[in-house]
Amino acid sequence: MKTDSFVLRHIGPRENEVSDMIKTIGVSSVDELINKTVPNDIRLTNELNLPKAMSEYEYMTHIQELANKNKLFKNYIGLGYHPTILPGVIQRNILENPGWYTAYTPYQAEIAQGRLEALLNYQTMVSELTGMELANASLLDEGTAAAEAMTMLLNTRSRDQKKNNAIKFFVSEEVLPQTIDVLKTRAIPLGIELVIGNHESFEFTEDFYGTIIQYPAKTGQVIDYTPFVEKATSVEAKIVVAADLLSLTLLTPPGEWGADIVVGTTQRFGIPMGYGGPHAGYFATKEAYKRNIPGRIIGVTQDKDGNRALRMALQTREQHIKREKATSNICTAQVLLAVMAGMYGVYHGANGLTYIATKIQNLTATLNKGLEKLNIKQQNKVFFDTLLAEVSNASKVKEIAENKCINFFYPSDKLVNISINETTSLEDVNQILEILAEAEGKEAVSFNEIEENLLPANLTRTSKFMTNEVFENYHSETELMRYIKKLERKDLSLNHSMISLGSCTMKLNAATEMLPLSWPNWGVMHPFVPIEQAQGYQEVIKGLETALNEITGFYATSLQPNSGASGEYAGLLVIKAYHESRGDHHRNICIIPASAHGTNPASAVMAGMKVVVTKSTAEGNIDVDDLREKAELHKENLAALMVTYPSTHGVFESTIKEITEIIHQRGGQVYMDGANMNAQVGLTNPATIGADVCHLNLHKTFAIPHGGGGPGVGPICVAKHLAPFLPSNPIIPTGGTTPITGVSSAPWGSALVLLISYSYIKMLGTKGLKEATINAILNANYLKARLEQHYSILYTGENGFAAHEMIVDFRAFKEKGIEVTDIAKRLMDYGYHAPTVSFPVAGTLMIEPTESENKAELDRFCDALINIKGEIDAMESGDTNSALKNSPHTQEMLTADEWNYPYTRQQAAFPLPYLKENKFWPSVRRVDDAYGDRNLICSCNPIEDYIED
Repeated sequence: MKTDSFVLRHIGPRENEVSDMIKTIGVSSVDELINKTVPNDIRLTNELNLPKAMSEYEYMTHIQELANKNKLFKNYIGLGYHPTILPGVIQRNILENPGWYTAYTPYQAEIAQGRLEALLNYQTMVSELTGMELANASLLDEGTAAAEAMTMLLNTRSRDQKKNNAIKFFVSEEVLPQTIDVLKTRAIPLGIELVIGNHESFEFTEDFYGTIIQYPAKTGQVIDYTPFVEKATSVEAKIVVAADLLSLTLLTPPGEWGADIVVGTTQRFGIPMGYGGPHAGYFATKEAYKRNIPGRIIGVTQDKDGNRALRMALQTREQHIKREKATSNICTAQVLLAVMAGMYGVYHGANGLTYIATKIQNLTATLNKGLEKLNIKQQNKVFFDTLLAEVSNASKVKEIAENKCINFFYPSDKLVNISINETTSLEDVNQILEILAEAEGKEAVSFNEIEENLLPANLTRTSKFMTNEVFENYHSETELMRYIKKLERKDLSLNHSMISLGSCTMKLNAATEMLPLSWPNWGVMHPFVPIEQAQGYQEVIKGLETALNEITGFYATSLQPNSGASGEYAGLLVIKAYHESRGDHHRNICIIPASAHGTNPASAVMAGMKVVVTKSTAEGNIDVDDLREKAELHKENLAALMVTYPSTHGVFESTIKEITEIIHQRGGQVYMDGANMNAQVGLTNPATIGADVCHLNLHKTFAIPHGGGGPGVGPICVAKHLAPFLPSNPIIPTGGTTPITGVSSAPWGSALVLLISYSYIKMLGTKGLKEATINAILNANYLKARLEQHYSILYTGENGFAAHEMIVDFRAFKEKGIEVTDIAKRLMDYGYHAPTVSFPVAGTLMIEPTESENKAELDRFCDALINIKGEIDAMESGDTNSALKNSPHTQEMLTADEWNYPYTRQQAAFPLPYLKENKFWPSVRRVDDAYGDRNLICSCNPIEDYIED
């Protein structure tokens, strides 16, 4: 074995296993399988033009060299990003722990109770710090959270506001510039009229439905917004507050002075800046909006025995079902980062967070006192962590500061913004004063102790927060380590077994790909540092863009979208901008096949398009005649087709080039959803099939871990004619020559995790990337060959083969009273997370094994499903007390004194021999969703609820 070959470590099937697998499939070779699966007219004729594969050791040397090109300055830039201290116990036990970072979105609640509890802690922390009644389980970043708030308030306008066509939204000029940019992007397609101005002089009229203000303001001033809120309330305009969460330990929370929604980022809660992300955006609001809140909410319910259990609540499912009527897109979370931020709150507690905030505030006051001594005017009368200093020459300050490896923010040639952070010391404050004194030609001043500072009474927080015992019990490292491990043990992740989710591509997240994420040279970079300070990052970004261009066959790439749903949205906006550049403002029809992802129609509506759905044939393919008819009907207004390839049914449709040509002939553009790109890389590509733009899920095909539901990255790759419209950023220019405004806050989105995909491509190289695709198809067809002897496989290609995934039909078992949910829950007893349930077809499982699983694991999974089929066959029709109906079985059930079931304990928990040496126990019995929806609780109970009378 070549021990220096990464491809051999990444791909599961061994060479000696492949011959058995192809024999089971019924082909003579892997080449025959691929030739019969992928249509010949879309096959690539040349190999990918990428550098040869690096070994893991070579890559680590390479990435260290690039890391050294990033200059580690001290950053006081602010603007929503701050240096932080990530506690080692959280770094080692969550960020660097595959038990946390390889988990999937917690749709199967019984095997995700640890993640769900960590997110409930996060929601509680956010809602209590903001003074709101309800918080979600995170959004992508502050900018997108603000945009979701603006959109939610539009959708929930009063009857009178809708009647009066109140579509104006006031934006304070003190809101962060990158947030304003994302608001502009979101407002235009929805017909929202943004009015940006001074909140003090602005007067509301009844055509305004809402407003957003920043607290503290972007320049650092802490403003008493009470008069402004009164003016807004007088015309029923709702209030969105973008707030620094850490400052709310000291400042009166927005929920106490009239906010309807509070948004922001939890980056300061121990999360590295990472050149812009990933960071969990937060969203808190009133309970009245519980059915409108975007993203996911974690709620408390009970299991079958009446025990407390957690699950994703309410609109989590509703947003899936609504499709084009969805008010937002649920694939917009940063779960791993929310878990880390929530655990930062658990570790420090209310007192610890207040201590950190007070230290920052007092150091800022000390700096302000120094400015007074230097006779440098400082504009912020009330401040938390940021001062705005008037200087003679900002360029001179910049030159001196950068020579000392320090960055400030320079709003103008006479102003310097300085933001103090958790890592700042008194020595740092003295160094800042020394720089300013030198720039002004004055003698330096310094301090030997920190000045104390009191905020005005009307702006000082008096209410308690984070009083639940979870924020009191884990302040030592030993206790937090054990708490994190306790939660981890409740979750099934890739470090336990295969997670074969169709369309989600849960593959190996190699340790070598992950290690650099903990290195300071990558983590501590502020997204708005001068480009020359981030040359390591720039090489990674340009290298990844070049590689993705080659893989997709396209001309240019934007890495800014920080989720797959964000990529869909960005791709459609680029198409829209292209049409408008040609004067085709009327093109607004988006054709979407019935089999498409639920996110597709939601994204199209968010982009201001009207959705037209086309039929599927009996074989599950796009009905070409229906597509042609609808394209012809709407040809004058046709904007785009959204198509997933291979199809969501797991088939390489042979008519794909005909389909794309139909759209092009009628003036439309073709958007390809890249969710299934794992079946294309090296064999075909979006450009070859006739697409104009695609998004890629880097957290699927290109190995970024799912992290329990985020981080993700959803870059878009485009043909040359669309490249001018790629998104930009208001502070660091990116994108095309005539770009759309930003789709996320940071210039390159979640830049830190781009290292993972960069390394995946570097270590696999041309040959390895293609082998990964081939083995994904091989593994899927091996599963199909074994399972089709016992179950019905719903769709296949023309030659009877699947692509990289397949749909297994369980609807026939309804005759016995068995639902697909019963099978999903029973799989937990066999140590497996269920494949994708009831999508795209109700009553089915969509299975995707990926290339990373070996034959032994594939066989265990098949054995589990085949054994379950035997259990169904042995059941009496309508039996409600079977192992399937009682699944999953917990350890508490198995060890109880009484056992009142018609099957044995062994049949319940150890139905196959392999489980005796590797058993995963679900921590709760089947959860009751209906009970949870009727009794919605989305935060930890207050400490008083735990005190016995």
